[in-house]
Amino acid sequence: MENNIVLRRGAETDLPQVLALIQELAEYERAPDAVTNTLAAMQRDGFGPSPIFSFFVLENHASEIIGLALFYTAYSTWKGRMLYLEDLVVTEAARRGGFGRLLFDAVVAEARATGAVRMKWQVLDWNEPAIAFYKKLGANIEDEWLNGNLDEAQLASYRIAPAAAVAATPAVRSL
Repeated sequence: MENNIVLRRGAETDLPQVLALIQELAEYERAPDAVTNTLAAMQRDGFGPSPIFSFFVLENHASEIIGLALFYTAYSTWKGRMLYLEDLVVTEAARRGGFGRLLFDAVVAEARATGAVRMKWQVLDWNEPAIAFYKKLGANIEDEWLNGNLDEAQLASYRIAPAAAVAATPAVRSL
């Protein structure tokens, strides 16, 4: 690993490079048009009044971000607090330099520091290099759980029971 690489917690000013790295990942995962996230949404969701994600970056000597690990706290009804690793990506030019391991280690350290009892993530079934990477680290790659998703259009058109809509409405606070 290069000595002039800096691992650090991500900052709001990193978001343009982070979004570019996310796009690079989408291209690698054969879904270049799937990224609809925006810089404004990432600023709101990562650095607004109620941040919901955090991240680590690897920066080279030219202050370019060459790696990203984006994560958030989740909750398991069976186990309790867990950390969910949403994306771990290293630019193609910097792969095989131990940088993915360094980012993964940082997320494990974060999980321990925050009292998480589990860490989870997903890997595409065809991404053999990533699967091998995680197995080398001692991770379990499950094949018994299937992912369920509703996309933006499905969420918008889903018929919600009236009682559920009322329950999900935030309470108005009076002074």
